[in-house]
Amino acid sequence: MRNRLGRECLYVPSCRLGLYVALRHWCPPGARVLMSPVNDDVIFFVVLAAGLRPVQAPLRPEDGSIDMAAVPESVWRGLGAVLTTNLYGNPDPAPELRARCDQLGIPLIEDAAHAIGSETAGQPVGSFGDASVFSLSKHTGAKTGGFLTVADPALRAGLERARDELLEPARLAAELAYGLRPYAEAGVRGLRLVAAARATLRLLGLEEREDIRMELRPGELKQALSAAPAALEDFHSWIRVDMHDYRLRPGGLRLRRTGRLLRRLESRLAAHRAGALRLSATRWALPRPGPVQPLFRVPLLVEDRDAAIAALARRRMTTGYLYDPPLDAYAGEVFTDPSPAPEAAAWFARHALPVDPLRAEAAISVLTELGARPATPPSGATAAQPPLRGDRGV
Repeated sequence: MRNRLGRECLYVPSCRLGLYVALRHWCPPGARVLMSPVNDDVIFFVVLAAGLRPVQAPLRPEDGSIDMAAVPESVWRGLGAVLTTNLYGNPDPAPELRARCDQLGIPLIEDAAHAIGSETAGQPVGSFGDASVFSLSKHTGAKTGGFLTVADPALRAGLERARDELLEPARLAAELAYGLRPYAEAGVRGLRLVAAARATLRLLGLEEREDIRMELRPGELKQALSAAPAALEDFHSWIRVDMHDYRLRPGGLRLRRTGRLLRRLESRLAAHRAGALRLSATRWALPRPGPVQPLFRVPLLVEDRDAAIAALARRRMTTGYLYDPPLDAYAGEVFTDPSPAPEAAAWFARHALPVDPLRAEAAISVLTELGARPATPPSGATAAQPPLRGDRGV
């Protein structure tokens, strides 16, 4: 990763923990952080846990990237940091955000969890910010681990100490469960027991989402906020969702498997790029300039997304990584500043169908048989990118 990005990298047990460490280091308590409202709610709670105020950005409806031109000057002047998302691997306008942050004297932090192989303006996503975070749960399939990267290598030692203070001791039971998980998942898929397995996980308290968004629990959240940023534990019940081992010190088994999968990254990126290329040629994808990106998921835009999700499920293709409704509609003004122009984000969140590019042909077949209609972006949206953006997306 150091060679890939040209900057110092620090291993973390999860992207979410790496982001918390970065936010605590670069942002003073109470700072306002511009972020995407079409994002995992876990990231929203990480920002709150760091003692910061989320500010939801307007988005471009065709790809869910930050629309810089729609951010009012009054919002820019009140910010303490900008956090990108690079949703599904499509880059946010990092060069322009970098320049704007430099003008304001505030840090740019890149969440590159979906974008380990994406590029913009000829540079890797994650090489523009003061810090960036990557996930190894996505493209590599390691289901654990990540990296916190920094532009200034002199900061690495201090960040490593901050990480270590937050780590929980390695547990043999957790290590064994991690080792057995791939075999259990393969068996469930082979026996077509996915629905039964999910029901069992819910009964055991390991499947915590009834809907796309986790339960907000506003009363408990207000109480937790009174302690932020001193007590990460107060936000543990939100931040651990989907990954209870997010701050667990890794054992040898995790590190060996992660290293083995990371060594295959280039072939995985090639497969994602090929699938993204195939999906980008369909009528459900808006044309985008530049070379194809190795997207983690390809956001096709479908009019009746619920029908498409049900059709894919009948062919044993689960649709994940949905972020609907946007965070400002989900959390309300008590916990976040709403977007000054929320319509595009709401439209994108409602119509984006994230498709695994490794299953491109099967997904295309299902959507074709269904007769799925492409969704038309709101009036005024264009597929072309601003000339200064340097985007290299699908």
